[in-house]
Amino acid sequence: MNSQDKLRRFEETISPHFDSAYNLARWMTGKREDAEDVVQEAFLRAFASFHTFHGENGRPWLLAIVRNTAATWTKRNRNLTLAGTLDDRTGPTPDAEALLASGRERERVRQAVAQLAPEFRETIVLRELEGFSYKDIAGIVGVPLGTVMSRLARGREYLRQMLSPAREKTT
Repeated sequence: MNSQDKLRRFEETISPHFDSAYNLARWMTGKREDAEDVVQEAFLRAFASFHTFHGENGRPWLLAIVRNTAATWTKRNRNLTLAGTLDDRTGPTPDAEALLASGRERERVRQAVAQLAPEFRETIVLRELEGFSYKDIAGIVGVPLGTVMSRLARGREYLRQMLSPAREKTT
């Protein structure tokens, strides 16, 4: 395949998944700027190894690269915290009071997810925010299907505990 064909196929197959790549990187690094760096590096890696991609759905393949790039980035930058504050990415709502209430709840959930251990956080993000199947998550993360199921169950339970009404009253 010549370089023009490679670029065209990459843009058609991989580039549409930029938002998912950024979302995962954002949750894994905790900061917008760091996520941008990770995604940029991941896309460079993906393009360089695009000749190894032989599927039709580039999303799981790309997110596996993003996950590995974020893990490498995290190891290089250990002094930075993995979970930072995340920007509010909400759209406009007509009711200011509802916006305030939903913003508070969204922030509580965002903070709870950010507090999860990385293996639970990435699994929750891939399933609940990105909508991947258990099988796809297993491929992206590189663990058996049973491990994905266990991490989801445990991650969800940790979130339930962190977000329980009893805990909210004590914080």
